[in-house]
Amino acid sequence: MVIQELIEHQKTIQKVIDSLTPAIEQACEMMTTTLSKGNKVLIAGNGGSASDAQHIAAELTGRFVKERKSLPGIALTVDTSAITAIANDYGYDRVFARQVEGFARPGDLFIGISTSGNSQGILNAFDTAREYGCQTLGLSGRDGGKMNGLCDLNIVVPSDVTARIQEMHILIGHIMCKAVDDLF
Repeated sequence: MVIQELIEHQKTIQKVIDSLTPAIEQACEMMTTTLSKGNKVLIAGNGGSASDAQHIAAELTGRFVKERKSLPGIALTVDTSAITAIANDYGYDRVFARQVEGFARPGDLFIGISTSGNSQGILNAFDTAREYGCQTLGLSGRDGGKMNGLCDLNIVVPSDVTARIQEMHILIGHIMCKAVDDLF
């Protein structure tokens, strides 16, 4: 079982290398350009993708590998008071869009993470982010879902297995954070 999981992970990584390297480079450029201009990165996802959003934001405000100044990365998944109030008053599918409305400014980057590419709350947040002049970056899987039509760039991990998709999302997040470290 263990060997089979590692082999499946390795196969997915090879597919990512073969098909997504230019898109990952573009995502690195989006993040570094956003931050170098003094703008912020807003990130959201549900479940495991919420954890990935928090992880990436923490790498920006804390550090990834090297010592550098703190950078504005905000996970929209951490404020339970805001999440529950918005869900109660507007519905769960508005939780991230409402926060984007409050935090986003033109030139910011919104990153939405959804393994299916069809999470309604993430889709709504993309719509709002675009209305507010943000660049939009998606991390998805399977066929990319509805996110394909809502993102400036949607990185679609070539897998139907949620665990493999999530593993690649955090790897891509780390690669973007490495690009940030290299710039700052």
